[in-house]
Amino acid sequence: MTTTIHAGVIGFGPGGRVFHAPFLHAIEGLELTAILQRHGDEAAQAYPDTRIVRSLEELLALPKLELVAISTPPTTHFELARQCLEANKHVVIDKPFVATSEQARQLMELARSKKLALSAFQNRRWDGDFLTLQKLLASGELGRVVSMESRFERYRPELRGDIWKEKNEPGNGLLHDIGSHLVDQAMVLFGAPKAVTADVRYDRDGTAVNDGFAIQLHYPRLRVSLYASLLTCAPGPRFVVHGTTGSYVKYGLDPQEDALKGGATLGGPHWGEEPESAWGKLTIMQNGTATEKSVPTLPGDYRPYYENVRDAIWGKAALAVPAEQGWRTIRLLELALESSQQQRTISCESLGATPRRNTR
Repeated sequence: MTTTIHAGVIGFGPGGRVFHAPFLHAIEGLELTAILQRHGDEAAQAYPDTRIVRSLEELLALPKLELVAISTPPTTHFELARQCLEANKHVVIDKPFVATSEQARQLMELARSKKLALSAFQNRRWDGDFLTLQKLLASGELGRVVSMESRFERYRPELRGDIWKEKNEPGNGLLHDIGSHLVDQAMVLFGAPKAVTADVRYDRDGTAVNDGFAIQLHYPRLRVSLYASLLTCAPGPRFVVHGTTGSYVKYGLDPQEDALKGGATLGGPHWGEEPESAWGKLTIMQNGTATEKSVPTLPGDYRPYYENVRDAIWGKAALAVPAEQGWRTIRLLELALESSQQQRTISCESLGATPRRNTR
């Protein structure tokens, strides 16, 4: 049936306010029925027609509620998701999916037993630059890809006070935050790697959480390098891809996040479009001569993520980002951290197996 799906959001920090509530409010077939904001009235001011609740018990008691989006600190994700699934609600969990792969496995089993949708919020699969890269790889213009570098770099040297992101707790730190996106994108493009070598760093003075990393994913005849840092005044290219017939270099980040934070109307004119000056460059070698051309960046649009969740609940589509892929990402991040701590390359053989209790 295609009746309206009543949805709730847990948490009204930047994630709930920017990435979840606007989409659940705007997408046809979804209705933003409730927001759980324990303190403050920002949610009530932003959505005066939406019910504001102060506790999980109050949220789950709403009779029409079917879908819950969780956008809270990572240490809370598992228990909140467990209680929502136990209450027979479909669940979306913001990144990082959960703090450990074992928690992910338990939630997968619970959702499966109750025939509920459980999805990791990987909105950056719908970044314009990533969509463009997927199209370019599919075209074959680069030939056989031999290396890819993917970066997400910012300059934020100051510690952000006494907020949860700066606390040494499971799931916190740049590795699980930005690493969740970069690892997910890499595996969408190339599948699970054979091995991982990582350097996870603590670069800022006084930091209690990791704030920089370099991850090498090893594939047969392909190397994928993932970088993130909070101490990069001059960010490198977002993507650098080399193949047997050419190279693609792209600078800059998808504009949707800044647009949403700036109060732009979701889906307004030119939504997700980049200026021509930000387009990537494709260099192709033909007859010994290198030719360069700009590659128009496809418009990014995060709405298809929630449209897919809606369709999956309606029984019209499979989840684009099922819980199994959330488990896979968290498990690879665990292996990357293990690699960094032991200063060695770690096999990723476990990523190809059915998720099971981790005994390592």
